[in-house]
Amino acid sequence: MIVSGISVPLLGLVDTAVMGHMDDSRYLAAVAAGAQLFAVLFISLNFLRMGTTGTTAQAFGAADDGALRHSLAGPTLLALLLALLVLLAQAPLREAGIRLLAPGAEVEPLVRGYYDIRIWSAPAVLVNFVIIGWLLGTQDARGPLAIILLTNAVNIVLDLYFVLALGMDVRGVALATVLGEASGLVLGAWLVRRRLAAHPASWRLAARGALSSWRRLTDINGNLFIRTLALILTFAFFTAQGARLGQLTLAANALLMNFFMLLSFALDGVAHAAEALTGRAIGARDRAGLDRLIRRARAWTFWFGLAFCAAWALAGPWLVDLLTGLPDVRAAARQYLPWLVAMPLIAVWSFFYDGIYVGATRTREMRSVMLAAVLLVFLPAWYLSRDLGNHGLWLAFTLFIAARGIGMHLWYQRAVANRLPGS
Repeated sequence: MIVSGISVPLLGLVDTAVMGHMDDSRYLAAVAAGAQLFAVLFISLNFLRMGTTGTTAQAFGAADDGALRHSLAGPTLLALLLALLVLLAQAPLREAGIRLLAPGAEVEPLVRGYYDIRIWSAPAVLVNFVIIGWLLGTQDARGPLAIILLTNAVNIVLDLYFVLALGMDVRGVALATVLGEASGLVLGAWLVRRRLAAHPASWRLAARGALSSWRRLTDINGNLFIRTLALILTFAFFTAQGARLGQLTLAANALLMNFFMLLSFALDGVAHAAEALTGRAIGARDRAGLDRLIRRARAWTFWFGLAFCAAWALAGPWLVDLLTGLPDVRAAARQYLPWLVAMPLIAVWSFFYDGIYVGATRTREMRSVMLAAVLLVFLPAWYLSRDLGNHGLWLAFTLFIAARGIGMHLWYQRAVANRLPGS
């Protein structure tokens, strides 16, 4: 899961490198703004993956094959419905996103061109969320790895071909993403079919189970939606404030955010494994196994965070130069790089507890901690430090990440742990 997680931001690094070596920074800024718009639009719906993993893992731990099927059927239908709504509402969503990000007059037409192509990846993206979550819940980490690697490999190859060979600039980046997601969906459907053959059950009974559990599904996913939307809107706010500080700051922050995304997706690998194993232990009512899992996952998370601190300190300037040849963007990115060097050991704890909470389907607590971190920490910190410019923006973002980890730890110690099986 760490390998598959890292491959996602590596795609972003390729997009950044391709655009960063073009002759104008507005291409890099446009891809950054467009990608952030889709982060709001699609990743806010990532509850489809998280909610599916927790419920599937608990069904797997309980050896309930019927529940395994309805944990796939219900979220898949929901994903298709949401994809249809996104496509029907694509025009107003585009206008709202552009107003929110305010990318500037020179960048806006490029953002629109990117959006109008990439929006058609919606069905594949949302169903892939469900498939990856379901495979993880069945303790299959190789399937999601194969899906993500194929998606990103197709995306990267087509990215380079469309942009460098055909000169399609940001449109080529968007089209490559659409085709990459479609290829991942085809592979994912085949993997699910093969996995289901090992867990035979009646689809009719599974459909009844999916209907009877719809209330629980909507409760879990509703809380995750609010939590994830708050997180992504924080990223969007960060991008928008950077844009208001100028095109150069927007480009530099977009470049540096690749460092954070690489870190977050790598740590999500540990979190995803913790989700699957936590749900399985809870389904099997194995409290001793759950406690052992938590201790080990905590240790793995810490050491990976420490390794990323060292990596960014040693290789950060080289990575900045690799991602862009524009001297002004390089200089600006190096100025704010120390925030990324310190970030890993601050961020590890929120990722670790995300995995535990998702596996335990304690989504209400996740929602509450996230909202508190945004409303009581991030926004006040930004307001109080905005005279510091971009340094103030990075300070507010760092305090927000720290508040999430501290809040989830305290809530787990005082409330969640005592409600798990065997307490």
